Amino acid sequence: MSARTIQKLFDLTGKTALITGGSRGLGLQMAHALGEAGAKIMLSSRKAADLEEATAELQAAGIDARWIAADCAKESEIHRLADETLQRMGDVDILVNNAGASWGAAAEDHPVEAWDKVMNLNVRGYFLLSQIIAKKSMIPRKSGRIINIASIAGLGGNP
Repeated sequence: MSARTIQKLFDLTGKTALITGGSRGLGLQMAHALGEAGAKIMLSSRKAADLEEATAELQAAGIDARWIAADCAKESEIHRLADETLQRMGDVDILVNNAGASWGAAAEDHPVEAWDKVMNLNVRGYFLLSQIIAKKSMIPRKSGRIINIASIAGLGGNP
């Protein structure tokens, strides 16, 4: 009987993961976990300097990691991110929609522009990137996983 280790059970060798909001926090932690399991990693966030630092950290840990700066609240940037990722990495096996924004204002004072900013990133951006990656990479191969990260912050009120 062969030894079953966590590494063997969750081996992602040969798989590619695209992680938005990947330069810090949960996104970077997921990049480490998926990379340590063998996946190639494409990080994305808005700030190139943060992505350079995060990618260097992953590469120092022996993870095949690259980055693309993109604002996932903007449809044109989402298309560019998807197309460039597919061009540089090949098919995407794992999409982690992790980019997110919040706005700390009371509902009665919350500006519509702030609402649009949050919804464009946290909802519309997830939908569009999932749709594009699914159509171009996952559905044709009948393979792939999409992980959407959400917050429970909306369950509490703002004082």
